[in-house]
Amino acid sequence: MAASAHPFAVGPGDGTPISLPIGGSGTIMADGARTDGALVIMELVVPSMQGPGLHIHSREDEVWYVLEGEFRFRASDAMFSAAEGGLAFGPRDVPHTFQNVGHTPGRLLVVSAPAGMEEFFQNYTHLLPDPADQAALAELGHAAGVSFVGPPLAVSDPL
Repeated sequence: MAASAHPFAVGPGDGTPISLPIGGSGTIMADGARTDGALVIMELVVPSMQGPGLHIHSREDEVWYVLEGEFRFRASDAMFSAAEGGLAFGPRDVPHTFQNVGHTPGRLLVVSAPAGMEEFFQNYTHLLPDPADQAALAELGHAAGVSFVGPPLAVSDPL
């Protein structure tokens, strides 16, 4: 059986730029179209003290690799800390979130498998006219298999 994905490389500054609901920006480095649906790889630049609300992916497992900065991660009832070079794993169907706990923007490499999560960020970037519209954000999440179930760590577990 022949593979339908082909080898590729992405150079610095290449990829598809995205906006993040938490502020900051990101780049889709590999998407489902290029990986035959196997995975998506994104680099996220997360503002200081920011992170998404507690959420659940019904389709994807996620790995967060810290490229720069210091983050804390919650998956179910477990809390983890990871600095540059560390990583955390969040399995599908488990409530999870993260927060940049540094005083400068932090960078995460996020790997989600299988692919599909990139559509949420592309739709957020291009289709959501008011980024503060939580109902519209929840609809985008629902369409991508993501349910927002709680507040960000800055609210639920302040430092």
